[in-house]
Amino acid sequence: MEDKLSILLVEDNVLNQRIVTFSLKKFNHDVTIANNGLEALERFQEAQYDVILMDIMMPEMDGLEATVKIREIENQNPQNLRTPIIALTANTMDNDRDKCLSYGMDEFMAKPFDIDKLKQIFEELEIVK
Repeated sequence: MEDKLSILLVEDNVLNQRIVTFSLKKFNHDVTIANNGLEALERFQEAQYDVILMDIMMPEMDGLEATVKIREIENQNPQNLRTPIIALTANTMDNDRDKCLSYGMDEFMAKPFDIDKLKQIFEELEIVK
């Protein structure tokens, strides 16, 4: 992760927010936090992000519904680039990964947060500038 990325972290747990933000800032990435899916939609419409890290289970609006709505917004304007969305979840069954991908997410990462695994996913998805 050499390139500086603009990352939207959608996570309702403050401790998880701190852990992920601390890890990403070590690589000089810009991190914006949304506490739930509704806030994620607001942030997404305010700025462009290189990648979104999306928790699944959150109050107000979960990560699956937020992903569907983000994809709808992107589809309304064909000029928009598709923003990669990576699920961050404690649910690690095979069908959980499939469910996330079926809702429009690009990849799936199990918690606890692992910066090396995230770097690998970034490389696989070619999330670079």
